[in-house]
Amino acid sequence: MKTKILIVEDDPHILLGLEEVLKSDGFEVAVCNRGDQAMDSISKHRPALIVLDVMLPGKSGYDVCRELRGKKVATPILMLTAKGQELDKVVGLDLGADDYVTKPFGVRELLARIHALLRRVAKPAEGDAAGKVFQIGCATIDPKTYQLKRGKVVEELTAKEMKLLQFFQGHPGEVLSRDRLLNEVWGYNYYGTTRTLDQVIVQLRKKLGDNGSEPKHLLTVHGVGYKLAL
Repeated sequence: MKTKILIVEDDPHILLGLEEVLKSDGFEVAVCNRGDQAMDSISKHRPALIVLDVMLPGKSGYDVCRELRGKKVATPILMLTAKGQELDKVVGLDLGADDYVTKPFGVRELLARIHALLRRVAKPAEGDAAGKVFQIGCATIDPKTYQLKRGKVVEELTAKEMKLLQFFQGHPGEVLSRDRLLNEVWGYNYYGTTRTLDQVIVQLRKKLGDNGSEPKHLLTVHGVGYKLAL
């Protein structure tokens, strides 16, 4: 059975191009051209991955992403944005998107990111510890519910954020290079920059209640990467 991908995109030329590229790569493809119809399309087709444009008629891609994660739908989301500003990318990641591609994008980059997302979802958890609740500072993280709790505050975590936290938890105090973290969480064939990782770290610090200017737990090791201080 072919892996099904849903494309939510209102530009007919981009939609047709994406559909042809994905079909030629062996995927089954469903399409939707309105944000306010996206939820119905997702319920109908139950895709393995969603390619979601930000600027859509009826409802924005951000709103669709927020609604999906609010309903605990964990389907990987790759967002498409014509905006190059860093803030727009951070907003998408913060709402629960797993990755993003900025238009115009190359076909090889898009396919590499899609395959990387699908591999991460298909990869089985390693060991019994993968599903156990763990603590970072005053935050309690539950891999089964993808939630982080700090007192009365409950934060929803994306699959990428959870995997990062679990990897940090498994290597406390160890300096982890950006390349190693990208390989472990994004996959060895990840096609992109370390800036994606940096943006996710920023979001995780917020959810952990870590002071942005002087974090106590997810520490930057300049010129190398990051380490977890419990």
